[in-house]
Amino acid sequence: FVLFQTVRHGFPYLPTALAFDPVQKILAVGTRTGAIRILGRPGVDCYCQHESGAAVLQLQFLINEGALVSASADDALHLWNLRQKRPAILHSLKFNRERITYCHLPFQSKWLYVGTERGNTHIVNIESFILSGYVIMWNKAIELSTKTHPGPVVHLSDSPRDEGKLLIGYENGTVVLWDLRSKRADLRAYYDEAIHSVAWHHEGKQFMCSHSDGSLTLWNLKSPNRPFQTTIPHGKIQRDGKKPESCKPILKVEYKTCKNSEPFVIFSGGLSYDKACRRPSLTIMHGKAITVLEMDHPIVDFLTLCETPYPNEFQEPYAVVVLLEKDLIVVDLTQSNFPIFENPYPIDIHESPVTCTEYFADCPPDLIPVLYSVGAKHKKQGYSNKEWPISGGAWNLGAQTYPEIIITGHADGSVKFWDASAITLQMLYKLKTSKAFEKQKLGEGKATAEIVEEDPFAVQMMYWCPESRIFCVAGVSAYVVVYRFSKHEVNTEIASLEVRLQYEVEDIITPEPEIIPPFPDASSQLPSLKSLSGSTNTVACEGTMKDSIPCLSVKTRPVRMPPGYQADLVIQLVWVDGEPPQQITSLAVNSAYGL
Repeated sequence: FVLFQTVRHGFPYLPTALAFDPVQKILAVGTRTGAIRILGRPGVDCYCQHESGAAVLQLQFLINEGALVSASADDALHLWNLRQKRPAILHSLKFNRERITYCHLPFQSKWLYVGTERGNTHIVNIESFILSGYVIMWNKAIELSTKTHPGPVVHLSDSPRDEGKLLIGYENGTVVLWDLRSKRADLRAYYDEAIHSVAWHHEGKQFMCSHSDGSLTLWNLKSPNRPFQTTIPHGKIQRDGKKPESCKPILKVEYKTCKNSEPFVIFSGGLSYDKACRRPSLTIMHGKAITVLEMDHPIVDFLTLCETPYPNEFQEPYAVVVLLEKDLIVVDLTQSNFPIFENPYPIDIHESPVTCTEYFADCPPDLIPVLYSVGAKHKKQGYSNKEWPISGGAWNLGAQTYPEIIITGHADGSVKFWDASAITLQMLYKLKTSKAFEKQKLGEGKATAEIVEEDPFAVQMMYWCPESRIFCVAGVSAYVVVYRFSKHEVNTEIASLEVRLQYEVEDIITPEPEIIPPFPDASSQLPSLKSLSGSTNTVACEGTMKDSIPCLSVKTRPVRMPPGYQADLVIQLVWVDGEPPQQITSLAVNSAYGL
């Protein structure tokens, strides 16, 4: 028989790139290890991998054609076919003498524009996937507007009014509008701050640039000598009328128009330098209102989702997808307080690192609904009431209809039960095993009996009997918690048992019966035990030897336990003569005999 991977759960590791097909409503995420994840409606989730393992620099959908172009860090372009169940590469094209820095594929165009580190722009025929031979050399593009090399190409886009005009942004601050037919520059604009991104107004008469000093410049094609508007959105205005102080670079800006309201200007970065601890932020400017959304992780990329794929129509933005280093967030732009959508994908598996997993098939059919009923939190407040906007693709449940459950144990002591019957994981129930213990009091200077520095509640092993619903967890601090399932809330004390395990450290060969009695009682202990196990922790700071102390303390007062799994018994191994207890390495349960 053959093993093959059917599905991959969790958040893409080290994401680098983001793309969206506005017609088919599917999202692609590229990663530093050359993986691509394609996501649609919950359940549509596909994983593919570049053989080279090179990082994905950029992704571009062939909109509504079931294809995707990827540019990777080894200077290769790949055309993926998404029309089959497992996406595959149709064509690849490797650049040998130049490094790829930016790609652009206009809507319904057969020409893919590829900018390079040397400042040149190449054009690839998307159908044959070969270079057309048309190259826009940097020196021809900038001519004599600046004496020096303009830096890598950081932006390419076609004019919304005329696809024969290509806007090229160079890192050092030069922007060129190139006429592809007459092979010459229509316009050149120069600004003395580095450019990070460029965005058009849908009418194609003006464009906006974002810069390394935290400024946004707005340019009119009719007067390219200087920007007709320059703002530093987060810059403090100086008293003496000087221009506002510069801020952190604005790494990306999007400029989206609306028919019935002011345009949206959305950007990442650009915060002032004086706020050292400010979290990574996305700023949404709508008319005079400025909203700053603080994120929990650095922003990798973001995209504004608009009602139309055509660049020359009012864009009507309705959501922003923000790809963070460890999360994916979608913001609803149609409500004035910009709520986020509740994420239906199971991307928070590693909220706390997974330390162990168990898989169960053919569970009793009532089990999943029962777990869901005790675990389903009432709809959280503050989420958008709209449908999740990444709703593309189709999926079938397949032939397996038997209930499957995956349980994950985590470093913080939490345990999550997931319904894995369909392709996606659905969280059913979360249990916090640390709640059976007192909180750790830090910094009292007392000798602690802990045996691990961090994550004292990390789950090492789990045993679950789906029929009797008995659940046992072994933790890193040498304890086992036995849980019973109840549909009713209780308020009760947790029974606690301390076990003193005596062991010899030397390699014990089968003992001969006359030397050691089968169960030596505690009084006739062998004197050699102490000398055998020389541990560093033998003496506590007060000089007293730790003996018969557990690593953690179980709560002694009655504890309120909600419906679901309730701690019934905690068994702890204790210190013996200054020796820490060994971590538990195996666990077996027989629920029929109650053992």
